[in-house]
This record gives sequence, structure tokens and C-alpha cells, in this order.
Amino acid sequence: MALSFNKLVPDIIRQKVKSTTSVLSENDKFFIDICSVSAEKCLSILGSSKDGLRDEDVIKYREKLGVNELIKKEKKNFLFELFERFKNPLAVQLLVIGLISFWMGDFRSAIVVGIMVFMSVILSYVQETRSSHAVEKLQKMVQSKTLVIRNGKEVEIPTAELVRGDIVVLDAGSIIPADLRLIYCKDFFVNQSTLTGESMPIEKSVELDAQSDKGVLDLPNACFQGSYVVSGAAKAAVVNTGENTYLGSISAKISREKNQTSFDRGISQFTWLMIRFMLVMVTLVFLIVGLTKGNWLEALVFAMSVAVGLTPEMLPMILTVNLSKGAITMSKKKVIVKRLSSIQNFGAIDILCTDKTGTITQDRVVLEKFVDVTNRPSEDVLRYAYINSYYQTGLRNLLDRSILSHTELNVEKAVRKVDEIPFDFQRKRMSVIVEYEDFNVMITKGSVEDVYGACGHYQLDNEILPLIDVIKRDLMEEYERLSRNGYRVIAVAYKEFPKEKTAFSSKDEQDMILLGYLAFFDPPKDSAPMALAGLKQMGVNIKILTGDNELVTQKICGDVGLESMGIIT
Repeated sequence: MALSFNKLVPDIIRQKVKSTTSVLSENDKFFIDICSVSAEKCLSILGSSKDGLRDEDVIKYREKLGVNELIKKEKKNFLFELFERFKNPLAVQLLVIGLISFWMGDFRSAIVVGIMVFMSVILSYVQETRSSHAVEKLQKMVQSKTLVIRNGKEVEIPTAELVRGDIVVLDAGSIIPADLRLIYCKDFFVNQSTLTGESMPIEKSVELDAQSDKGVLDLPNACFQGSYVVSGAAKAAVVNTGENTYLGSISAKISREKNQTSFDRGISQFTWLMIRFMLVMVTLVFLIVGLTKGNWLEALVFAMSVAVGLTPEMLPMILTVNLSKGAITMSKKKVIVKRLSSIQNFGAIDILCTDKTGTITQDRVVLEKFVDVTNRPSEDVLRYAYINSYYQTGLRNLLDRSILSHTELNVEKAVRKVDEIPFDFQRKRMSVIVEYEDFNVMITKGSVEDVYGACGHYQLDNEILPLIDVIKRDLMEEYERLSRNGYRVIAVAYKEFPKEKTAFSSKDEQDMILLGYLAFFDPPKDSAPMALAGLKQMGVNIKILTGDNELVTQKICGDVGLESMGIIT
């Protein structure tokens, strides 16, 4: 008998992003070791306690490990910055030509060349320094603070002052300030999309991980800098800070000395072309004049004059002025240009690689379909799922919230809650038992495979039919069809019990009736199609880099107008 009211709490379905364990840094190994021992042992190793660090411990750790900041380039003094800009091949060529002009007595040319080079270098330095100062001011404006326990008291400190062994207090909305090992948590979910690209929150726990082959990011009792708390509360011990964190190791790789930009390479190639051309011309002129006139000193002076005449003295100034004009134009659009040569690179882009989650998509989950086992729309599936999500007492994750926001039903007048079987990662489903008329109904939702395992029948057009293996394979095709269209799919099932039965356990989740499926989707941003179309019109090819599965990615690409030419995994 089908309930007239029902909705299923979504199971947490994630595609785990496996981090490589074959090549681990010493910090990663230490972090994994810390996460493999009990909370008490962890605090002992870190030299801390549940009352936090003492002031002398804080000083000791800060002297040993430094401040909690990602790697920053050391500031160079004014003279060194100028010298770096004089290392440009074109500037060197012009300086050499200026010296030659001075040696030949052509002081006017020497002064003009010197002024052009010097003004070009100064203008470039001033523009880039102003941009750097603007960035530093912005960074100071957004300095964050973290709540920690020190000397047995909760205090708020700048995040940069965190040290190993600090006890951090976290709640919903908190940014994870360092790599942490949980020592207490309740209904604790974090979003690691910055590191994994996966928009679904991940549940964390204090329990030890029994699987030793998991990657660093999959540790259930670990939180990483760069992620944030979606819901719940926790206390955690700081293990790694600053450049020693997982995010810090990534930052270190991308902040290493950059290769030459295509613009710099182009200038260098042009300069060497000019030098080779001048060497040929100077040699020919020197030999021809020397052999014909017999005055080799005059031939040398004439050859040097040719070299000076071939040199584009104004080129560095023209380039710098144009790039500076571009930087000023972009600043009016709230873009800070820290490196002038990057403007030309930006304009010369022909391939743009972008993340999917939160960049092209909205980084949220929307309920798009509620269908029966044959993929036909079913209000019963929506109602059953709604009841399940409404009455479950655990954390309402993104899937639950999308179900409850999709419609509004007055469930308290229709049914009364009797019991609940919470979600766990072994069963991968959760159940709510409600009283309806003269019987109790267990409503279960969860991963499709695990709900199938609890079902012995399925419902089709109000008819209850046996779920034999042949039928199960056919019904699984509907689930796979939804998955191929890029949806996150969970299943809904129910089972009726006598009204007298009021206590339930996971053992009662058997011989249930499969009702249908819920399909969820992370929709693209409204601005994405227009932005991508504009890039395509300018000849820029878009490549999507994501930790999500390829079916979801293909659907998103289709929705925003990107043609999926191929997938590399």
C-alpha cells in the first residue's frame, strides 16, 4: 500500500578523490601517523593536552616551525629589483649600444638611449610596485582569526599565530586554519572542494581509520587548510602549519620560480635576431670599408654607427607604456596586474583550463527529478523522501536541504514519527518510521546499491511485484540512465509494519518495497554560458579540470554550451 506522503533522506554519495600515497612528504607521513593513533596519544605526541598549549610551548613551536602562513616570496630591495629589470636582453643590447655611442663621441645618442632604457625600467618598477602594495593592503584587510584553547581558556588569535599542538575550536562556517587532527566532533561535515573539486560535504569523525591504503585527503579524522566547516562542531589539534600543510605543499609547487612568459621569450628572440643581424652587418661593413679605404679605424667607427642606427632605441619605452596603459585600464575593472608582461600573455590565451565546481557550477545541489522505477515522474517518491528528510534528527546535508526546499508539505498533520535508524557508512542508508492511519511505515533512502540490497519487492502503478534478479537488472538500467545523464542518484524504499511495533533496528531493513529514485544536480551558474560563449568567440578553447565523474562533467558541458570532444582520466 502506497503512502500518500513520503520523502527520502538522501544518502551521502561521493566520488572520492584518491590522493597518491606512493610519494609522500615527511609532513604527510607524520600527519598520517598522527591520524592513526588515538586522540589521547595524538595530543601526547604533539606535546599538548585538552587544555591546549602553555605560552612557553607556543614560543618553542613558533621558533621551530615558524608562523602559519603559506610561502611568500621574499621582498627584494630597490636596487635588486632594478637590476632584475636591466637583465632584459633588449635593455642589455641598448646599454651596449649606448656605451658604443659614448665611446665614439656621439653623446646625444648615448644620452637618448640611456634615458629610454632607464625610463622603461623605472615605469615598469613603479607600476608593478603599486600593484604589489595594493595586494598587500587587501591581504591585511582580510586577515582572519581563529578560536583556540590555550592555558585552559578559549582565546581568539590571528590565524598566522597558530602553532603545532594548538587546540582549535570549530563550528559551522569556520575556515580550517591548518592541517588538523580531530579530537572531538559532533555531526561534523566539511567541504574540501578547494582541494578535491567535490562539492558534496564530507562527514568527519574522531574514530581511527581501519583502511591503511587511503590517501591523505580521505582520512576521516583529518581536516585540511583551505576547507571549511559546513555544519556541526569540533575540537581539533593542529598538526601542520604554513608551508608544511597539504595546501602549503601545493602552494610551494606553483610559487616556484616561473618560466619565461611567451612575451618575454618573444622579446628575447627578437633581441637575439637583431644582435645576429647586427653582427653580420657590422662585420660586412667593417671588412668592406677597411678593404676599400685601407683605414681600419675609420671602418670600425663606421661599422659601429651602422649598429647604432639598426637599434630600436624607443622599443622598450613603447612596450612598457603600452603594457602600463593596459594595466591601468584593467584596474578600472577591479583587476590588479602584478606583472606587466602577464597582460600580453592574458591576451594571447588560446587554451583556458578551469575548475568546474563553484566556477562553472553554483556549488550547490538541486533536486531535479523524482521518478518511479521506470523513470516516470512520481509524487509518491517526492512525498516519501520529504517525510524522511523532515523527521530525521541527524545533520541535514545538501541533499536533504534540496529535498525540503523543493516543496513544502505539512507532514506533522499527516503522519507521526515513531522511530529512526540513523545513517552510517556501512549501510549507506537511513530510515525513518512514521505512524500512518492504522500501521507504521519505514521509509528508507540511501545509495541505490544498498537500498536494492534491502528490497525484495518493487512498486509499479500501485502494484507490488517481486524484485527477482532479472527485474533488478532491468530496473538498474533506469538508475544507470540517470547516472549517464550526470545526476547524483539515491533510491527510496518503504515497508509497512503493525502499529504495535514501536522499536526498530537496521535488521528491520529487509524485504522492503523499492519505490523510485531521486536525482540531484549541481546546476551551472547563469553567467557561465555567456562567459564561455564570449571566450569561444575570441578563439579560446576551454578545458574542464575536475575531480567529479565524467558523466556529470559531460552534462554540465552540454548545459553551458561546451562541446565535449574527449575525456582524459
